[in-house]
Amino acid sequence: MNYFERAKKFRAKKRLGQNFLIDGEVIDDIIEAADIQPDETVVEIGGGLGFVTERLVELAKKVVVIELDEDMVEQLSKIDADNLEIIHADILKTDISQFGENIKIVANIPYYITSPILAHLLGEVDDLDNKNRKAISEIVMMTQYEAALRITADENSPEKAYGPLTILSKFNADTEMVRFVKSKSFFPAPKVNSAVVKFFVKDKPILDLNDYSFFRKVVRACFGTRRKNIKNSLTIGGFSKDAVQKTLTELNIPETSRGETLSIEKIGELSEKLKENL
Repeated sequence: MNYFERAKKFRAKKRLGQNFLIDGEVIDDIIEAADIQPDETVVEIGGGLGFVTERLVELAKKVVVIELDEDMVEQLSKIDADNLEIIHADILKTDISQFGENIKIVANIPYYITSPILAHLLGEVDDLDNKNRKAISEIVMMTQYEAALRITADENSPEKAYGPLTILSKFNADTEMVRFVKSKSFFPAPKVNSAVVKFFVKDKPILDLNDYSFFRKVVRACFGTRRKNIKNSLTIGGFSKDAVQKTLTELNIPETSRGETLSIEKIGELSEKLKENL
């Protein structure tokens, strides 16, 4: 199928971060990664011209497309499928849980709102009762390559990769990089490369903590001033210098360490002990 010939008839809207995926091989890999079963409901975020949607409706029991652009809604409406529902709405204002349980998400999103969309789907680290997350089983998402590196990073990754987006992504999900996607796989071609990332949503968060809101504050402090050592970062973040000093000593964390060298589990331990010492 010549996706390029179909896509070039339309003008992408820069204000919406639109770039149409025209690479059939990448579309195949997205479908394979989603592993859609005949009894499953899929929510597609950003259906665009419907190139992925056309494949989803062949596999799923029901496909719900959330699309913000009314012109794209018009194009999606041309797909002849009884199991397709198209909703003209902003994903950040859409309750995913209304569509059922064990939902799979397939998303090709505007890259500039990657973090807000993930927070909406998975909930922040202190949002334990997030109803969207409870309704979702897996997410297959196209995002900017640099964001994909951050999503799938850990404390051993290059300095700038591991950070708040990592914590947000991995707190309630296991993540993996499905594939790298070159910019020429889109029309018009963006200035950045992309990647497909998969999230396997957990029933419980990765950490069992007494105070998740406090943990969120600690995470913000750990990564808020990357050039500072962990002692200074936490102090600048508003925590008592004496409590920080005592906590680092008790946990055998060198004061010269930086936040990006601490695993999620270690930051959780740091959060719990720091709360005790305040």
